[in-house]
Amino acid sequence: MSYFFTSESVGEGHPDKIADQISDALLDEFLRHDPNSKVACETMVTTGLAIVSGEVRTHAYVDVQQTVRDVIRKIGYTKGEYKFEAESCGVLSAIHEQSSDIHQGVERGTKENQGAGDQGMMFGYACCDTEQYMPLPIMLAHSLLTELSIIRHEGKLMPYLRPDAKSQVTVQYSDKGIAERIEAIVVSTQHDDNTSQERIYNDVCNILIPRVIAKQPTNIQQLFVMPGQNDTASKALKLHVNPTGSFVIGGPHGDTGLTGRKIIVDTYGGRGAHGGGAFSGKDSSKVDRSAAYAARHIAKNMVAAGVADEVLVQVAYAIGEAEPVGFYINTYGTSHVDMSDGEIAQKIGKIFDMRPFAIVERFGLQNPIYLPTATYGHFGKEPYSKEVSFFNNGKEEKRRVQFFGWEKLDYVQQLKSEFNI
Repeated sequence: MSYFFTSESVGEGHPDKIADQISDALLDEFLRHDPNSKVACETMVTTGLAIVSGEVRTHAYVDVQQTVRDVIRKIGYTKGEYKFEAESCGVLSAIHEQSSDIHQGVERGTKENQGAGDQGMMFGYACCDTEQYMPLPIMLAHSLLTELSIIRHEGKLMPYLRPDAKSQVTVQYSDKGIAERIEAIVVSTQHDDNTSQERIYNDVCNILIPRVIAKQPTNIQQLFVMPGQNDTASKALKLHVNPTGSFVIGGPHGDTGLTGRKIIVDTYGGRGAHGGGAFSGKDSSKVDRSAAYAARHIAKNMVAAGVADEVLVQVAYAIGEAEPVGFYINTYGTSHVDMSDGEIAQKIGKIFDMRPFAIVERFGLQNPIYLPTATYGHFGKEPYSKEVSFFNNGKEEKRRVQFFGWEKLDYVQQLKSEFNI
């Protein structure tokens, strides 16, 4: 018996995502001037106002006002009619110093013994749905909004688009967990007044979705049967565009946005599991973020190496302690090695050093790499490197740094060797 699974995504102009981007942009600026900065930055956006708060320990000076306005401008909130605009919105800062009680648990005599910045459990997940080893529904939901953003910034094909947007994708799976077809797509996009719903529907159907399909591998393209195609009506996907009929009021004027309210969008779209901790605005001493990245890295490399077709990794910490207090792996019965999940976890735990310091070193997490993670998912993106600016005593210097290093498949051969694959 087939079943359906649904995931959603939100665009860069969604109020919660504006908050995430501001928090990560501020984190990047602190790290650009002081790589040892300890940052926990929260943002709220509402009509005509952005408020940033949180705890920071740093030797850097960051122009909070300018950083916040730059993010808002880049997203596209540049018109007064949006009731939230880069140049005119208020920006309030309530950032204060990090607790000394937390600081003494994180900083140790030797950097290798750096303690976890908090207790908690973090999860990483990977599967065979896509080339990125990510679940198909969340990847398609992200793809729809990534392409919609490209079209909006180009300003030609759908010139009425405004920054706020959401998507949702439902995939039909066989009882063996194989994607069979796309069941439904929902696209809600903010638009200029006096734009007909019919025009938006037709443009989503005839411009947006074909561009998304064209960027998919052949096996994924075959899952799409658009309404009106020469096929049985029962196989055609159900397309819902702006189901309420109008989406003129949006962004922070339509809904208040807060950092960390889209943690399922940020991860696996509801597949696997989530420990509850948000990512954006947190430096790498917060294992909510760094250990979740490390767990994804393990899961992805395991699936790519053929250890299993689906993997969930859990790691847990006590605040101030370097070594994890728990490590768990679930292969959902898809393992290709003659070992129990407990035995697999024991072997994996010896291969990957999960102390916070080791994770930071492995992925270069003290670099200003976080703003690109704040939209369209922290996982499933292609790792890359580029030159970025750092400031040392006021002097700018360029260094090449790695982005999305936790997506690298750099342990595949070692895992194959260790598991005799």
